This record gives sequence, C-alpha cells and structure tokens, in this order.
Amino acid sequence: MHNPFTLVGKTILVTGASSGIGRAIAIESSKMGANVIITGRNEERLKKTYYLLNGSGHGLIVADLSVKEDIERLHKELPVIDGLVNCAGLTKVAPFSFATRDSFEEVMNVNFFAPTELTRLMVKTKKIRKGASIVFISSVSGVYCSAVASAIYSSSKGAVNGLVKGVALDLAPKGIRVNSVNPGMIDTDIFTGSAITDEQLKTDMLRYPLGRYGKPEEVAYAVIYLLSDAATWITGSNLLIDGGYTLL
Repeated sequence: MHNPFTLVGKTILVTGASSGIGRAIAIESSKMGANVIITGRNEERLKKTYYLLNGSGHGLIVADLSVKEDIERLHKELPVIDGLVNCAGLTKVAPFSFATRDSFEEVMNVNFFAPTELTRLMVKTKKIRKGASIVFISSVSGVYCSAVASAIYSSSKGAVNGLVKGVALDLAPKGIRVNSVNPGMIDTDIFTGSAITDEQLKTDMLRYPLGRYGKPEEVAYAVIYLLSDAATWITGSNLLIDGGYTLL
C-alpha cells in the first residue's frame, strides 16, 4: 500500500529525546520505519526512550547541547542523516524587570544557539543528505502570542522562527527543507511537583477551543509529516498546532 508518510530507509536524529515531545517524536518516527538516533544529556532517561523505540538499528548518543564541546563531539559521531529534529529546549519564567542577561543567555544558548550550531555543522560537513528535512520545535509563544513573565522563552522561540525562514532559503538549492512546528500547551510532566493545581490546569484548558492541551504524540505526527516525502514542497513554514488557542 502506498504511504507517502513512511520514514522507511531514513535516518533521523532527534535531540532532547529523553522525555516529553522529543521522546514521542523518536518513538513515533521509529514506528514509521525510521532508523532513529536519539540524543540528550540524561543517560538514564535517554535509555528509557531507546528501549521504547520500535524495531532495530537505532542509536543513542549522550550529549549536553549547552556545552560547545558536546555539540562538536555529537556532530563528529553522527552518520549522514535524512532528517534532523531540533527538540532540546529550556524554559525560564521571570517578570521582565527580573529577567537578567544571564537568564536570557542561558535559555538562548539551549533553545537557539545550540540547535543553530549543530545544524550548521551538519550542513557544512555534508552530514545532512540532499533532499533531507530539518524541523525545529518552536512554540506559539514569541511567534503568535506570549504570557506574563515569559519574555525570555518567547524571545528564544521568536528567534528560532526567524532562523527557519533564513536557513530555508539558504538550503533550498540543496533540496534541504527547513520548517518549524509551533505547539500550544502540551500535556507533559512539566507541571509535576509544581505549585500549579489540577483545578488551575483545568481552568486553563478552557482557553483552548478544543477543550484540552495537546498530546506529545500529536506534535510528533506533525513532525513526521514534515520529515516525510509527503512534505517535499514545504519549506520555510511554521506549522501551528495549538487546539485553536490563537484564534481567540
């Protein structure tokens, strides 16, 4: 049966694959037939993802993308790939008057500079195959909207979306597509152990026309579409996945 969304025969690198959205992308990509290479800084959690991957032929590389030397080592250890998913990310909440330069630099380093440098190195050394797909995990925050005390995070994601537009143009002659997905709130373990109550979360969900937060797998399906041959004429796009949140 013809399936334009298959990833069979493709080698896909997923950063930030030790939990949440990154883990879901890695798992669902493996179900679609990809050879998945996962990376993250927590070896124990990364191994949990690895054992959940479907099939064989996958890879695991422990690396902290906030460390320049780790980015360079990761790049050198990687084979030529057909898809790169830049998912590793960090959030930091602070009212703007308390948002120090150090805080901005910490978040920008992980959310923007790290994926930028990894992607640049992979392209420069031709470790991203012609016709490949690069996907950045961005956000509605900083692109379509923001929230109180979210200037740091929003700035980093706004930068990512700007990067996508420019890199898509530069890499188009090589047939390499560059896109981002922009999720609204996704139901992960981000609030586990926090001061936010279940009742507060339920109230917040009412702000979404579809009445709930998204699931990590729903972001993964959108990423798989962009990685697959079904999206070979899509580049420089920012795919909104927000349950209707930005309609209001």
